[in-house]
Amino acid sequence: MSGRLDAGTQLERVLVRTAEAEGIALTILAADWTSWASATFTGARHRITIATIGSPLLDRWLAALPEAEFRLRGHLVADMVVAGERRARDRVEIELEALTVEDC
Repeated sequence: MSGRLDAGTQLERVLVRTAEAEGIALTILAADWTSWASATFTGARHRITIATIGSPLLDRWLAALPEAEFRLRGHLVADMVVAGERRARDRVEIELEALTVEDC
């Protein structure tokens, strides 16, 4: 066993770290992934639900996610989008979708 974390776990951790670096405390509510492959790449499609407090900091962080570069061991984040948002008072739940590919 290599002890290497899978792409999903790494992605969750990097999201929490990057949010914290921007002053945002978020919680991972749910995370799931499915294997994915094209003719030239293998990887996974991820769906992650996070919760936090709404703020201008959060809005800027979310707007920057599609262009952000995340460091994952053995994987690249090829795509990241905000797939949905639910706001109630100051609580926000966000659905993120990401595609990771194995770094050869």
